[in-house]
Amino acid sequence: MLKFSALLAIGASAALSLAGCQNKQEAAQPAAISQEVKAQVKALGFGTSDLRAVEGGYVVEGDMLLTSDMLNGKSDYKMLRVGSDEQYRTTNLVTGLPRVLTVSISSQFNSTYVSAIDEAIRRYNAAGLQLTFRRITSGTADLPVKYSSNLGSGVLGQSGGFPSGGNPAPGFTLVPNVINSSNINYIATIMAHEMGHCIGFRHTDYMNRAYSCGGSASNEGASTVGAILIPGTPSSPDPNSWMLACVGNGVNRPFNTNDLTALNYIY
Repeated sequence: MLKFSALLAIGASAALSLAGCQNKQEAAQPAAISQEVKAQVKALGFGTSDLRAVEGGYVVEGDMLLTSDMLNGKSDYKMLRVGSDEQYRTTNLVTGLPRVLTVSISSQFNSTYVSAIDEAIRRYNAAGLQLTFRRITSGTADLPVKYSSNLGSGVLGQSGGFPSGGNPAPGFTLVPNVINSSNINYIATIMAHEMGHCIGFRHTDYMNRAYSCGGSASNEGASTVGAILIPGTPSSPDPNSWMLACVGNGVNRPFNTNDLTALNYIY
């Protein structure tokens, strides 16, 4: 998911308009969340500073939906930290490789979004993974791209969570009137990011969202199931990863070398 904010550009001290996984602008007063739910979220390894209740469960990290099954331990849901400020994935991944995941896009989206999802699919398929994607126009897709007019103040999109039972999360939702762009590569970047969550990747900078989003340091939370640096990737921050929590408005962020290493390591 993406968020709009202003911060100093990394290494340039220039103010940017950001799109990250959740808008930093004023939002409606969140519904009260019980201590029991907060404890369940913490037990899964997530922080609760930005926890909010939504239809179907609770959202963490700005764009990750945790369902009641996940909170109640029915999905064997754990996270694995990979690297330092580098690449991260969950222990739940898509299995049965090699495998083709089908993608559909709601007819409510205009042709720009159709072109953008085709570009996002092309990026993954060009990576030479055992996991590939194919867009379909009929039938039930593994990853449906759903349309919404409102997911909360300034929210651009939201993924359906992480993989469960060897299958990807059930797609993601975008809000075109908040994205407000006809830039195909920018929209494809947003889509590829949410697809990344669906197949098991967390934010590259989840240990400190301020790296890409600005503001005060914010840790999205990590579990204690391990820390593995993906071979071939640096342990220092990566300013161009497709899974950073925030991305500049209108920015095209295709997979860089470290992203491709991480993707090929997992799939």
